[in-house]
Amino acid sequence: MDNLNTHKPSSLDEAFAPDEARRILDKLEIHSTPMHGGWLNMAECELSVLTKQCLSRRIAEKSTLVREVTAWESSRNTTECCIDWRFTTTDARVKLKRLYPSIQLG
Repeated sequence: MDNLNTHKPSSLDEAFAPDEARRILDKLEIHSTPMHGGWLNMAECELSVLTKQCLSRRIAEKSTLVREVTAWESSRNTTECCIDWRFTTTDARVKLKRLYPSIQLG
């Protein structure tokens, strides 16, 4: 679960009748992400690579899907693939300047 305000258990009460909301909530195991979770970006990047490299076609059988994803995962782990972060702190300061206060010295 990320930190979006609509991603709270109480939002089920707004969308469903109380009994249905409780039924759905009982099926969920909620793990909250950190407020500034860099690992979440890494997971999203890795899922994107998985989709492009392995899941870009229809896979009819679950057993085939499991075999394909396992082989892909093994290959990624063996080659120790890393993310090449190209968005530097300097880039962030320029691009996100409006979000940060400027400090006047002197």
